[in-house]
Amino acid sequence: MSKEKAAAREDVPVINLAAAPGEHSAWDRPKLVVYLWAVVELVLVTNPWQISSAVRTRALRLFGAEIGNGVIFRPRTRVKFPWKLHIGDRSWIGEGVWFHNQDHIIVGSDVVISQETLLTTGSHAHRRDMALVTRSIVIEPGVWITSRCMILGGANIGRSSLVRPMTVVGGAIPPNSVVGGPNGEILGTRFGDAS
Repeated sequence: MSKEKAAAREDVPVINLAAAPGEHSAWDRPKLVVYLWAVVELVLVTNPWQISSAVRTRALRLFGAEIGNGVIFRPRTRVKFPWKLHIGDRSWIGEGVWFHNQDHIIVGSDVVISQETLLTTGSHAHRRDMALVTRSIVIEPGVWITSRCMILGGANIGRSSLVRPMTVVGGAIPPNSVVGGPNGEILGTRFGDAS
């Protein structure tokens, strides 16, 4: 490698991660509650056995989740902070869904979130100090998020929209849309004539 290229690389800053602010600012609860939740989540919520969905729901509610009536939680679900999870009536949460909710995730009624989908509200101030930066997620009633999607902080998915498999959504999706792909492109409408 030439000396010029080596010098140019050394001019690019590196953030000292040992000095980076931690995620504790997102906890909103005492350390004991966060650690106790980690144990309850492992035993009752993330557990791959076919434990009753009602048991998962009760455990989540006990730690502050707002969950409507008739919500189904399949096995291997993960919830970072239940006190920042809000789910409306009759919604279905598929196996392996991960609510990495360092900020609030609001899910309307009659929503389906299918297998292995990740919803993450956190990122980092990557040009400054890698401090935690969070933005909430809103999923309006009637939405179907199919399998292995990634829903990023700041997403607002409009009423009765459909998110195709392996789609990344990071912004606003209008109601009744079908979206797909790595940029969450609008591909059409879910109900009614698209013309």
